Amino acid sequence: MLATLSTRTQSAEEVTAFYDAHRTVRQYVTVPDGSPLPLPADHLEAILHAAQRAPTDATAQLYSLVRLTRPEVRAQMVTLTTNAHIATASEAFVVCADVRRVARVLEVTGQTPGHWPAIAVHFGIGDAVMAGTNLLTAAEMLGYQGCWIGGVMNGLDGIIDLLELPPGVLPFAALTIGTSAEDTPYRPRVPRPLVIHTDTYHAGTDDEIRDAVDIMNPIASRNGQSGDWARLLGAYFAVGGGMEGREPRLVAALTRQGMWSGEVSLD
Repeated sequence: MLATLSTRTQSAEEVTAFYDAHRTVRQYVTVPDGSPLPLPADHLEAILHAAQRAPTDATAQLYSLVRLTRPEVRAQMVTLTTNAHIATASEAFVVCADVRRVARVLEVTGQTPGHWPAIAVHFGIGDAVMAGTNLLTAAEMLGYQGCWIGGVMNGLDGIIDLLELPPGVLPFAALTIGTSAEDTPYRPRVPRPLVIHTDTYHAGTDDEIRDAVDIMNPIASRNGQSGDWARLLGAYFAVGGGMEGREPRLVAALTRQGMWSGEVSLD
């Protein structure tokens, strides 16, 4: 007998409206002394349940979420990631790729774990992202907003030490959720023809790329000033940008955690 599934069908308009209401939020409602406002227990249970219902490859569930509860741990994470809202969010997590647990299952059941570091990164990060996305979507369904924090890349070694992450467990991102205390504007997205491809990849003409930049410029606006999306991307991804600075730290962390399959440069 197939289980009867409880479903609720929403209209296309309702689904669109739900995702249009998504915001990345860094300022949260707190209790009067500035400490995090706790979620109701049933809300926390619901979002954690949602995280664990995420899809996974090969049934392995190659992820772990480290929930940050102690103020001193959150404070250290603020320093390591340079993201102050980790201290004030109702809930804060570090979302990790985790291939350690499946290795333990194999060991405990008398099998020998294989060596597949590139696969570990591929499927571990995929599973971690799906679990974190489920968690955030469930939180938004309950009326909260959140923020993915890539600043984990700024302090990988310290985070591995702080959270006592064993080999096979790699911090991917932090994730905060809470009740929004800011009026966040609607953010544009790259035009669909450059993102959704039909049958074959469409790289986009120079004019299409320029049009996309014009559409995306408001996402880079600050303090009422007009934005320059290409300049913002350059600060991250161009020569001398922030991502070049993060690259050796990530390679070092992957190597430390046994999840690097390439050659390690000593330069």
